Amino acid sequence: MRTDPGSVAGRRRGPVDPRLLRRAAPVRRFLVVAVLIGSATAAVIVGQAWLIASTVGAVFAQPRLEPVVTALPWLAAAVALRAGLGWLNSTVGARAAAAVKSQLRTEIMTARLSAPGTPAIPAGRLVTMITSGLDALDGYFARYLPQLVLAVTVPLIIGAAILLADPLSALIVALTLPLIPIFMILVGWMTTALTRRRFAAQSRLAQHFADLVAGLPTLQVFGRARAQAEGLRRSGELHRRETLRTLRIALLSALVLELLASLSVALVAVGIGLRVVEGDLTLTVGLFVLILAPEAYLPLRLVGAHYHDSADGVAAVERAFAVIDEPGTAPRGTLDPPDPARSTIELTGIAVRFPEAASEAVRDVDLVLGPGELVGLAGPSGAGKSTLLQLLLGFREPTRGRVLVGGTPLSELDPERWRSLLAWVPQQPALISGTIGDNVALGAAGAPPARIRSALTRAGAGELDPDRPLPAAGAELSAGELRRVALARALLKIDCGGARWLLLDEPTAGLDPETELAAISGVRALGVGGLVVSHRPAVLNATDRIVPLRPTPSPAEPAARTLPEPAARTFPEPAAPSIPEPAAPSIPEPAARSFPEPVEGQARFLEFGGPRTVEAPKGSAELRRRRGSRLNGRAAAERGPRSGR
Repeated sequence: MRTDPGSVAGRRRGPVDPRLLRRAAPVRRFLVVAVLIGSATAAVIVGQAWLIASTVGAVFAQPRLEPVVTALPWLAAAVALRAGLGWLNSTVGARAAAAVKSQLRTEIMTARLSAPGTPAIPAGRLVTMITSGLDALDGYFARYLPQLVLAVTVPLIIGAAILLADPLSALIVALTLPLIPIFMILVGWMTTALTRRRFAAQSRLAQHFADLVAGLPTLQVFGRARAQAEGLRRSGELHRRETLRTLRIALLSALVLELLASLSVALVAVGIGLRVVEGDLTLTVGLFVLILAPEAYLPLRLVGAHYHDSADGVAAVERAFAVIDEPGTAPRGTLDPPDPARSTIELTGIAVRFPEAASEAVRDVDLVLGPGELVGLAGPSGAGKSTLLQLLLGFREPTRGRVLVGGTPLSELDPERWRSLLAWVPQQPALISGTIGDNVALGAAGAPPARIRSALTRAGAGELDPDRPLPAAGAELSAGELRRVALARALLKIDCGGARWLLLDEPTAGLDPETELAAISGVRALGVGGLVVSHRPAVLNATDRIVPLRPTPSPAEPAARTLPEPAARTFPEPAAPSIPEPAAPSIPEPAARSFPEPVEGQARFLEFGGPRTVEAPKGSAELRRRRGSRLNGRAAAERGPRSGR
């Protein structure tokens, strides 16, 4: 069953993962050295306790300073030796952590680069894993594992010393000592669950932030950049809560373990005090046992205090091996690739289904590339053109079908040597920090500057200065310039790096027609074969032949495609005269027409401000004309005096 790299595996493998012991030699050396250091530390503790107890007992028996003066140099040497052993333990742990982290990071990147399409883990989560995720191994190796070894060696040696000096105190220690591991287990169950939740929140925050940064230009264009602040704030708040919850449990667990250890030492001390008072135990022996009793509990208390480092470290190892031991990764081949000048590449019955996809992305593709033949792949987006390039690169295994190179299955070829024969321009090229020339020279390390300039010219980027510095990811270059630099890198690999096949995925997207023609001419001038994915007619027409690809229908699409044309097309257009026009004359004239004309007296009465009588207009048009003339007259009368002033 596939393990989710983003979460901790549900089955615990103990404090030290067996896979670390099998694959990381520094871990084995560290454990051996830690056992030796722990045994030496326990012996120093016993000697220091006996030195103090015998000196104090001698002073109480005979009040003199000679025993103190004699014991001080030995006591100082014991303290210095114990401090040196503690420093050596931490140093060895830190070195082991650095070596293991370096090895795990190398194996993670090797596994991801060998099959970048296989692990279902986002890039943001992968970055979190190989940076801050594996940094949790510092505390795991520098604090937890050394203390775990001390918790095994020190209590045994100290317990044996107490047993020889006072069997009753040894019995009390033996009965109370297991209480600390029991409470550690109870606390550990809760800490493990909280650690998983905290890492999930941290990964979610990292992925959210990475996606936000990548899509920030698009969000800014559409005015949605500020709206993302709320989602980012929620992810950060979730991470803060889970972190504080984990820290709270860690602090409370330390308090519980300290309380248990204190009560256990108190039981030993009470028994020793009563027997010393009764005379059943000498002061020297009682003091010796009393000094050793806290040292027997201390390693276990510190293991519990550092259990949080253990949870983080084990979780980091689980996540790392979930990517390294990805079940979907096919075993690497070992055969040498055949000679490209006399070999063909055959894709037979190829089908690819992505994980959790409803249908196959590519289905029943048959393709043969002859030596030196440049084939164009055409088709709409989603037809599987880029997926076929991933198959040829060995980044993905076909679900069905075979990829043969000169009659040899591609899976049996050594992937590094096979990829050395391929010059690839991805759909989204990536650049590194440095100059333009440094990025082009990735195609052939050590290529002379003249060849680098020639590759830029053939790619249509002759105006770009190879010595121009670039920030990370080539942020100062336009999309067209970035593609031309990537194309120049591929052409240089053909020219100086020994590659003999071109795999180009939209190499001229974003270029103007003139630059596109220059780039096409540079590709054809090399005379090598390969596959070119493009939607541009000029690029496809420059290939030897064009292979069309069609999208694979989803399960719901075939039924929709078999439906006939919309039924509305089979009916005649509706006749316009069948819709009657509204009859305007049906609206009656205003009733004011029925009023009689006003008499002369009424008109003079209106001039003197008497009651107004509505005159009956002869029609609605006449009414609008009279009202307009009155309003115009009033407006002119009002403007006149103001303009005069």
